[in-house]
Amino acid sequence: MARRPLPRILSNGSDRIVRGRELARSAADSATDVLHPLITITRGLRRLAAAGRHRWSGTPKDRRGPLLFLLAAIVLAVAFLPFGPLLATITLMAAAAWHGRDRTASRPAGPDAAQTKRLQSLYEALVPYFSVPEDPAPLFTHGGEWSKAFVSYAFDGTGRISQLTIRYPAYFTDGDAASRARIEQLLHTKSGRGREYRFEWDEEGNQLTVTVLPPLSADIAAQRFVTAPGETVLGFTDPAGVQRTLPVISGTQGRDVPPVVWRTGVRSTEPHLLAVGGPGSGTSTLLRSIALQTLRHSDVLIVEGGGTGEYACLAGRAGVLAVECDLAGALAGLEWATHETERRLIAMNRARQAGQSAPDDTRRPLWLLLDRPTVLGQLAASEGRRDPQSLLQVPLRHGRAAGVTVVVAEQFDGMESLTDLVRQHTRARVVLGPASAGQLEAVLGTLPPTTPTPDVPAGRGYARLGTGPVHRLQVPATPDPYDEATSEVHRQAVLNLLPKRTAPAETEADAKPANVTVVMTKDGTGAEAGAKVTAEG
Repeated sequence: MARRPLPRILSNGSDRIVRGRELARSAADSATDVLHPLITITRGLRRLAAAGRHRWSGTPKDRRGPLLFLLAAIVLAVAFLPFGPLLATITLMAAAAWHGRDRTASRPAGPDAAQTKRLQSLYEALVPYFSVPEDPAPLFTHGGEWSKAFVSYAFDGTGRISQLTIRYPAYFTDGDAASRARIEQLLHTKSGRGREYRFEWDEEGNQLTVTVLPPLSADIAAQRFVTAPGETVLGFTDPAGVQRTLPVISGTQGRDVPPVVWRTGVRSTEPHLLAVGGPGSGTSTLLRSIALQTLRHSDVLIVEGGGTGEYACLAGRAGVLAVECDLAGALAGLEWATHETERRLIAMNRARQAGQSAPDDTRRPLWLLLDRPTVLGQLAASEGRRDPQSLLQVPLRHGRAAGVTVVVAEQFDGMESLTDLVRQHTRARVVLGPASAGQLEAVLGTLPPTTPTPDVPAGRGYARLGTGPVHRLQVPATPDPYDEATSEVHRQAVLNLLPKRTAPAETEADAKPANVTVVMTKDGTGAEAGAKVTAEG
């Protein structure tokens, strides 16, 4: 029996469909090329109309009438001008063509030969850490394809890696701190030293993202920050670290920067702070910045153990109870602070029992700023006196309820001399200046997610509030205005923030205002030492 041929529509119908699709695609491409100017202008008109509607909705109702009158006047003026409508139409079409242009970013080209060599070298360096002999299909092998392991990458203008996302095997022990530290150290070394890197580990997706961080701005001087009472700006950090920005003046321009805000008060979980750094790291700058911010609504007692006169500019100022540089004055001032804390607690407890609000003389916060107290402790031990740190027991334990905040600044070589009481109650921590990984972990309780650089400006370091994340920190430039090496801009910035003088600096020890109380104490030899401090809240 002869085989009947298939219908022609079934035998060559697919070819006709393919040819039809190609013809339709060619016609559409040709039409798009021909009508591209019209499409661009139409898109631009639509965007201009959307912008006009948004501007009109954002205009207050009391200003819409004058705005309509102004637009009508412009339309009439253009209509009566020679060639006015034609020029207006040309201007509108040009604006529409500009706003309707294709803004799609061009796809980045692949890496060049030098960049490919760098990526391959980095891939080979990771092979011993991301592969095991038992893996039947290893992701990292010598001579393998780096494109399978590197999800995304970016290079800076110098040809070095600025961003890299690495996919690693699931059996890698990413929960082990030592294993992660080895990988981070390797990437830091191979990608280029002298820069600061942030490492973000995604344990669920088995990915590691390496990002090169730009240096923090060090040109922000001391100024009045927009903060609420009880908030203190320790410095500024990366935009990704916090969800808040503050307007600041940097040089002659204003901009918004993300701050590291420390909150104190009754509801604070970190009522006291410890700042540690090396010589010239900026711990005294941090204390001066805190003092200038808190003097707007608090009283401040300063104890300087270094004896360098870093806080002479605050002596005799309104709100500054005393600036003590010797052992006798420090002991007297801290003993008064202990009694003042107890007095506040008793007064507030009695007011609560009576169903009343806290007395007015207990509401004004009191700040105790101690710079290098271990130096005074060594001097007290040699003379057989009491360690000034022992007088911080009551302010540290009960300061939050009484409105007393303690800030201690110490150098790394004096960390061993700090008492356990100071270490336990100073939950807000700051590390400034160059520091090793062991020193950072000892102070902050954990390693920061970034690699520290060996050379950093003064006031540059890390901050951690309680058990929160570790933030990069740059303290506002708050130098001693009496220092000859200080720039005139920073000097004037500090002088403008200083409160008014209540007594001349040279006669401060002889002056006794009407609202001071003389607190007497006995030293180890029986001699009396006095310290005049303000007891008025």
